[in-house]
Amino acid sequence: MRALTALVGALLEAWQEVRVHRTRVLLSLVGVAVAVCSLTTVVALGAIVQQANQELSERSSGRPATLHVAAFRTDGVALDAKKVDAAWAEVLDRYGVSYATRVQSVSQLVPFPDGAVEVVAQAVDQPYGEMHRVQMAEGEWFTTLDAQQLAPRLIVNSVFWDRMGNPPLSSHPVVALGGQGVPHAASGIPAGGTTAVVVGVVPAATWETQPTMFMLADHLSAMQDAATGERGAGAAATDPYGQGAPQTQYEMWVPPEISDQLTTVIKRDLAGALGENVSVDAARNDWATYGDDPFLVTKLVVIGIAVLVLLLGALGLVNIALVTVKQRVREIGIRRSFGATAGRVFFAVMMESVVATVVAGAVGVIVSILVVQSPATRDLIGQGMVSDFPPFPVDAAVTGLVAATVVGAIAGLLPALVAVRVKVIDAIRY
Repeated sequence: MRALTALVGALLEAWQEVRVHRTRVLLSLVGVAVAVCSLTTVVALGAIVQQANQELSERSSGRPATLHVAAFRTDGVALDAKKVDAAWAEVLDRYGVSYATRVQSVSQLVPFPDGAVEVVAQAVDQPYGEMHRVQMAEGEWFTTLDAQQLAPRLIVNSVFWDRMGNPPLSSHPVVALGGQGVPHAASGIPAGGTTAVVVGVVPAATWETQPTMFMLADHLSAMQDAATGERGAGAAATDPYGQGAPQTQYEMWVPPEISDQLTTVIKRDLAGALGENVSVDAARNDWATYGDDPFLVTKLVVIGIAVLVLLLGALGLVNIALVTVKQRVREIGIRRSFGATAGRVFFAVMMESVVATVVAGAVGVIVSILVVQSPATRDLIGQGMVSDFPPFPVDAAVTGLVAATVVGAIAGLLPALVAVRVKVIDAIRY
C-alpha cells in the first residue's frame, strides 16, 4: 500500500511539473510526438502494403490454399475434355468443395468499329471471381444465372470497353465472337460469329494495352461444340473438343490445413477415373506456399525504419532533458535541502519524462490513425490494388504507446542520474 501511494504521489508530482513547465515540455515533446506518429504510421502502412502484396498475388495464383490441377496423357493422345470435366465435377461433389473453377485461355476474333482484333479470353467458372479477387470497374461478376443464358456473357477489360465506345452496360451491349463484320448501323447487332453480351468491366492495369475478356467455361464449351458440328462429324471424330486447343487447368480453393491431404486424394481419384496413361499433377501455388512468412523482408524493412525513427526521437529528447536538468539545479538542490531522498528525486525526474512522453505518444497515435485511415492515404498506398483494407492495426497503436513509454524512461534515465548528484550547495551556487 505504501509503495502504491508513493507511485501515485510521484505520478501526480510529475504531472504537476509537466503543467508548470508546459512550454518547455511542449517544445521537447514535439519531436517525440512526431517520432511516435511516424513509428505508428510506418507500422500501419506496412500492414496495408503487405495486404496489397497478398491481394496482388492472390489475383494471379489464388487465395490460400488454392490447388492447381492438370491432367494429361503420357502417350501423347489428346484427352477427352468432357470426360475430364465429368471426373472433376465428381471429385468436387465427393469432397464438398464449393469454390472451384476451370481455366482455359483461348483467342477469339472480335470485330470493333476500327477493325477486327484477336482478343485473349479466359474461360472460367463463376467462383473464379471470388477465388482470384477480381475487381470490377463497372457492372458485376458472373452470377449463377449467367450460365443459364443462351448468349454468352462477357466481362471485358477497360481497353476492350473503350474500343467499343464505352456503351452503358444497362443497354446490354453485344459483340460478335469469331465474327468478321462490324455492328450493323441500324440494329447494332454484330455481323457474323456468336453474339455475346457484355455484363461487366474490369480495370486494366497500367501496362495493359490490348483488350482482354472473361467468359464462362460452359459458354466456351457450347461455342466449341457448335463449331465442331458445323465442321461435320469427321472433324468431331478427330477433334472432339478441339484437339490442339489450350489445355484446361483446374483450380479449387480449400482450407490450408487440409490442402496436403486433398492434394494426394485428388490426384489419386482423378487418375483412377481417367484410366491408364493419364498423369495428374496437383500443387499449391499461392503466396502462403513459399515459406512461413513470404513477407518477412517487408516486415524487417518496416521494423528497421521504425526503430531508426524512434532512436532519432529519443536522442532529441535526451538532449533537451539534459539541458533542462542543468537549468533546474537550484530547484532540485532546494528539494534536497527539505529532505527529498536521492531515490525520490531520481524517480520524480524520470517520471516527468515518462508521463510527458506517454501524452505525446497518445497524440502521435491519434494523428497516425487519422492519417492512415484517410481516403487519400489509402488511395495513394493501395493504388487500386487493395479491395479489403485492413483496419488500423491495434498492435501499431500499442507499439506506439509502448515506444513512447520506453523512450520516456530512457530519456529520463540520464537526466535523473544527473539530478541525483545535485547537492544542496549547488543550489546556493545557482
